[in-house]
Amino acid sequence: MDLIANTRSGIFCQPGCDEASRQADGQRQFDSARDALAAGFRPCKHCKPLQSGFADPDWLELLLGDVEADPARRWHDQDLETMGLDAAAVRRWFMANYGFTFHAYARLRRLGLALRQIQQGMPVNEAVTARGFESESSFREAFTQVFGGPPSAVDRESSIWLDRVATPLGSMIMGVQDSGLCLLEFAEQGLLDARLSSLRQQMGRVFLPGEHPQMQQVRRQLDGYFEGSLRQFSLPLQAPGTAFQEAAWDALRQIPYGVMRSYADIAAVIGHPDAVRAVGGAIGDNRIAIVTPCHRVVASDGELTGYRGGLWRKEYLLALEQAQGFHLT
Repeated sequence: MDLIANTRSGIFCQPGCDEASRQADGQRQFDSARDALAAGFRPCKHCKPLQSGFADPDWLELLLGDVEADPARRWHDQDLETMGLDAAAVRRWFMANYGFTFHAYARLRRLGLALRQIQQGMPVNEAVTARGFESESSFREAFTQVFGGPPSAVDRESSIWLDRVATPLGSMIMGVQDSGLCLLEFAEQGLLDARLSSLRQQMGRVFLPGEHPQMQQVRRQLDGYFEGSLRQFSLPLQAPGTAFQEAAWDALRQIPYGVMRSYADIAAVIGHPDAVRAVGGAIGDNRIAIVTPCHRVVASDGELTGYRGGLWRKEYLLALEQAQGFHLT
């Protein structure tokens, strides 16, 4: 079914949406949400026309809400089936979008909450009881399997907290620790696994699902960016790499909003004009999408090339910024 986009409002809707009917002139039709996004239109907040693959499934919010309502709960396939969910389908979705199963997610959530309580001074035996573990020995065994050491040996900087953040281009996974944002990546199979593996090796950290105080700041600034009201991020970042990579990533963050630069431009800025190919590799290794704006780098002839989130997302981000840029003085 065709989607309806309006050139005046800049949004696209499902057929029959009240927003579409109120703005009948200047309409375009698209076969898919991907085509509408790539053309620079934003999804309607009322009819939510993002197709499967861009938006989270309807059951996810309810399921994660149940996990947060009772984090100590020990989940079984039968619990999912009681909710009307296919346990195998839930398992596949979590593997594709988180890199581990739902049951592993729930277990890691309990471990993460226990870790936070221990770091805040709660005795281990009390944290065990509070988070639903059968015994202190079973808790310590599960903890050691994840962290590689006993609870008493793990400090706050040993973990990276992961959560999803909704955007008009689909959900992203953000990873945060006390020193800043260290991961922001589109949550798609084949893309996230490589990033998590690289970050784990680079920083020697473990990943736990859960909320962190800095995550609300990330969400607010991303919302502002996609709404067009924020043009410069002010988030603390934790992005270790080689000296060459860090120089390239810093150069990306210096590219003004709505402006495109070539790989050769970046190579010149960091003092390695002959290292264009290496610059491309460093940009491809960027783990903090949008905030470190690798989407603003194009080929010397202006052609859009190589974006891990998909060229359609790169086209959307550039169109968004350039449309807003017309209002700059």
